Formats: sequence, C-alpha cells, structure tokens
Amino acid sequence: MSVETELDVDDVTRRMSGALNALKSEFSGLRTGRARASLLDPINVDAYGSKVPISQLASISVPEPRMITVQVWDVTQVQLVEKAIRNSNLGLNPSVDGQLLRIPIPELNEERRREMVKIAAKYAEHARVAVRNVRRDGMEQLKKLEKDGHIGEDEHKAWSVEVQQLTDTTIGEIDDLLSTKDIEITQV
Repeated sequence: MSVETELDVDDVTRRMSGALNALKSEFSGLRTGRARASLLDPINVDAYGSKVPISQLASISVPEPRMITVQVWDVTQVQLVEKAIRNSNLGLNPSVDGQLLRIPIPELNEERRREMVKIAAKYAEHARVAVRNVRRDGMEQLKKLEKDGHIGEDEHKAWSVEVQQLTDTTIGEIDDLLSTKDIEITQV
C-alpha cells in the first residue's frame, strides 16, 4: 500500500465534473414544452427481468417540434414501454399505434413552469452540495498530508487555492446551466 504524498487533483477534478455531468443528465429529463428525445432518457422499463432504458428497447425520434415517437422493436414490450412513460411523472400521455408510440408534448402552463424552475433549482443545489463535499474531502486530505509531514505549509496553501479555484469554477458552471435551463423553461 503506497502512502499518498500529494493531493490527487485529477480525482478532485473528476469528481466535480461527475457532479456537473449528473446535473446535465437531470436537466435533460426536465420537460420544457419542446420535444427532445433526451426527455425519455431517465425512464427505465421493467423488461426482460430488469430495468432497461427505453433507448435499448426502441428507436426514439422527434418528427415534429411537439411530438416524440417511440418505435418499439419487440411487440411484447410495447405495453411495458407505454406504462413506463405514463408512470414517469413527466406528464406524458402516449398513444399506441401498433409498435409505434406517439407522445404529444403539451404546452407548459404557468404553474407547471414555476414548478419546473423549482425542480431545476433543487437539482442545481444538489450538484453544488456534491461539489462542496468534494472540496471538503480535498481540504481534509491536504490537512492530513501536512500533519503527516508529506507537504509543507506553503504547499498546503497552494493546493488549497487550486482546490478552491476548481470549486468556484465548477459552481459557476452549475449556476450557468441553471440560468440557461430557467430561460428554456420560462420561454413562452
């Protein structure tokens, strides 16, 4: 077992990027009134004895600005895909035509828009908390390295500044994503 003698900045960066990517994924599942194939990404179907993403059971396309179509490959899975979409809490109501599901994307009313903005803010705050937790872990690692004599006070300060800059940059990106998503949701 090797003893770490410096902060693993790549690990800190990777973990902060992971929080940012998780936020992007959550944002892609928020309905904004426009049809996007990624809207169905968070939906899993109970098929073949496990939870399977819709994209592994069907082709998803957007033939019109307010319509998503899902072409299910296996006829035995059509009902399961339809049920998963209906139960997804996205407010979608697919209609079945053989193996093709047509999903009209309704306009968002003002109340639903406000609700979506709150949900987006909640997702962003979870991402900020995750980034701050990574920062805390990095700072604790620095304290331990200094206490154990692996780095000096000056190195500790330099690494601390770098971790804080990474934190500030990542939180800025989270805030930018939230701002963009808010505009996307509230556009009428």
